[in-house]
Amino acid sequence: MKGMTGLDLFLKCLYAFLVGGFICFIGQVLIDCTKLTPARILVTYVVAGVILTAIGVYEPLVKFAGAGATVPLTGFGYSLATGVKEAVAEYGLIGALCGGLTATAAGITASVFFGYIMALIFKPGDKT
Repeated sequence: MKGMTGLDLFLKCLYAFLVGGFICFIGQVLIDCTKLTPARILVTYVVAGVILTAIGVYEPLVKFAGAGATVPLTGFGYSLATGVKEAVAEYGLIGALCGGLTATAAGITASVFFGYIMALIFKPGDKT
């Protein structure tokens, strides 16, 4: 980050922390105050990221907060929507089918790989 002063770096980190923390705070409130399961909250966050990207709200948030907006699950929805948008512009209608997977392939691969590694290390099973 050439040309960035210490104050600029501090502010970028602060904005990322505040925005990411607020997104996580909303998730915790949903867990504590509703009967939604964590899986439903996860899906809600991803869909919210797609919808907010589609209406043009999430892109300015990503530019403002950086990783604070792209790392939470809403960021995965943002990546899906952005990938589809770019692929449709380049390939046409077929881009709607492949763009989201292409844009999120690294994240999906890492999730599957590390999930498998954790299943080998720990004993997976139902909670009783």
